[in-house]
Amino acid sequence: MLGKSTKDDQNASYVMYDGSTLVGFRITYAPNNWNLDQWCTPELWPVDKEQVAYFKCNTINPDYQGQGLGGQLLRTSVATLKEMGAKAGLSHIWMQSPGNASFKYFTKAGGQLIKTHPRRWNNDPSLPDYVCILCGTDCYCDASEMILVFADE
Repeated sequence: MLGKSTKDDQNASYVMYDGSTLVGFRITYAPNNWNLDQWCTPELWPVDKEQVAYFKCNTINPDYQGQGLGGQLLRTSVATLKEMGAKAGLSHIWMQSPGNASFKYFTKAGGQLIKTHPRRWNNDPSLPDYVCILCGTDCYCDASEMILVFADE
């Protein structure tokens, strides 16, 4: 993950602490440091694939949620990605997240829906030991491929 997050001695992934308490983290892959797969449709993206980063995951400690910290981590990653030459970031949003929080979060940040991929994590050979927290080993969850185009400043 570190190698995928790093380009030109910059790291687009961040960890947030409050003293010794882990508050949250954002894992973000630099442009051209991640592999497109069958759940990516670059022909529908508004930006060339060479200029697209990948937002892998974002997690905030439940005791710190609702304070805008996930958005802060996203903005920090975006600032670094712009320095790396990225024009956008892609994510596969877990549509069965509680209250559809993942989709709401990414939409609020400006993410645009590209395509929904049914059963995205079912029998994925790149995740041989995957166990969904909702479905178990036979995952029926959908992923929405979303892109966040970075504003020019």
